[in-house]
Amino acid sequence: MNLLQKLFGGTSAKPEKRYYTLTVKCLRCGETLDGRVDLDNDPSVEYEEGGEVYYARKVLMGDGMCFQRVEVTCKFTPARTLIEQQITGGEFIQ
Repeated sequence: MNLLQKLFGGTSAKPEKRYYTLTVKCLRCGETLDGRVDLDNDPSVEYEEGGEVYYARKVLMGDGMCFQRVEVTCKFTPARTLIEQQITGGEFIQ
């Protein structure tokens, strides 16, 4: 057992979901692209009339011969739950 756990007791906290994963399809070539948003580091805070909102922007590009960029913008609550997502150059695969 870890020394700090012996001193302070208890168990470590349950890990929270850290990543929001994306799966999109390029509109030009049809390639499936995977990406993820690190919810601890990627979102930036923006203050709106209703309070805080966090935005993250990802640009995905495939490994094939198509160099089309697929841009994804996600909007999160302060608790990091998804409110809205938009895409340019592709479509979401659910």
